[in-house]
Amino acid sequence: MKTIRFVFVLLLVSAKTMGQGKERFVTYDVDNFWHAYDKIVTTKDSAQQYTYLNTLFIQRGSPGLKSLMQAWNYTARSYIQAIIHYPLFWQSVRKNTRRAATLARKADAKVKKLQQLYPDLKPATTYFTVGALRTGGTSMGDMVLMGSELALANHTTTTAEFGPELAHLKESFKTKTDDVVLFTVIHEYIHTQQKTTLGNALLAQSVLEGMAEFLAVTATGQRSTLPAIAYGPAHAAGIQQRFAAHLFNPFTEFWLYSNEKNEFDVRDLGYYVGYALCEGYYRRAADKKRAIKTMIELDYNNEAALCAWVDQAGYFPRSTAQLKNDFQARRPRVLRVARAENAAQFATPGLSTVTLTFSSPMDPQYHNFELGPLGAAHLMRVKKFVGFSEDCTSAAFQVELQPNRQYQLLVGEGFRSWDGRSLQPFLIDFTTGAK
Repeated sequence: MKTIRFVFVLLLVSAKTMGQGKERFVTYDVDNFWHAYDKIVTTKDSAQQYTYLNTLFIQRGSPGLKSLMQAWNYTARSYIQAIIHYPLFWQSVRKNTRRAATLARKADAKVKKLQQLYPDLKPATTYFTVGALRTGGTSMGDMVLMGSELALANHTTTTAEFGPELAHLKESFKTKTDDVVLFTVIHEYIHTQQKTTLGNALLAQSVLEGMAEFLAVTATGQRSTLPAIAYGPAHAAGIQQRFAAHLFNPFTEFWLYSNEKNEFDVRDLGYYVGYALCEGYYRRAADKKRAIKTMIELDYNNEAALCAWVDQAGYFPRSTAQLKNDFQARRPRVLRVARAENAAQFATPGLSTVTLTFSSPMDPQYHNFELGPLGAAHLMRVKKFVGFSEDCTSAAFQVELQPNRQYQLLVGEGFRSWDGRSLQPFLIDFTTGAK
């Protein structure tokens, strides 16, 4: 009897994990989630709900589930809150998520097509797991992480409970098909081949995202369903001009991963810019397979290498060197630093308010302070950020200084002008006098 049970378990595991070596598709998290869900909805006892979730789902989770939770900061509370707040959604999407194993087999064939375009493709594991409504697909290291509750939702999925923060999903679900799911798998699979998925500037992040989208189109023969890709060509000039003003910002603002309002009224236009760059580069390349290899293996955070590649794509009418010169020239700067109580002698010890004066009006939603070169031991700590002046050309904060001590504080790039340009970093560095 024990032998029969062992064989049955072995067959079950094989059915849930497909492929050979590291190139696998793992789906058992989906079953575990619904097992936990069925228990959770039977009780109002929150402690019992967390026990069910942890013991039946999280603790039994695949490496993919653990990585998805890490990547999107999911906690047990994230899941419980999602289950409680969106009961109709979960009931309606359940049947769709049961198709994870079928889609995994189809995805395996798509990966093989990708390998024909890029023979150096490294193996990766694709996990169809379950998240808490923040992503339908992402990647981490050599793992593709599919949030099945969003990835496998479609026009039959109930969205009536969704508020403004999830409103973008309503349109996405309407066009969701199996082909779209498989396309997402390939997009994320391409990310596992790139040197990084975290760009150090808007340009880098847009290129690595647009590249995954473009190569997924090339590998699958399917069109992208991103609204930004459809919107972009007819509005290319305006997008290009606006993006050029931001391309070296260390943040992505409305261009990526955001519902932030913008003049185009379309989210994720950074995908379109990256896509257009790749499309231009690929079209100009005589050796298409070599072009694909170059794009995948590009070091996105090597600014010189990235800019050289961008110039070859022919998307911008001017070189990236010229664009960067313009960007630097137009960045806001700190013009003056003063203490209200000790204007004549900034370095006097004591509690006071420091005022920064900027070269142009700033966006009052953002401010940012960082350590100076000497580190935490010499940090001038901000006790309270008072806020911006009415015209947003100055900002004040409170500090308390000790005598005979060197202080540093970096006024960081998180400050930004009204038109979205990052502040030129400014180091405050001084030594206080005797008390």
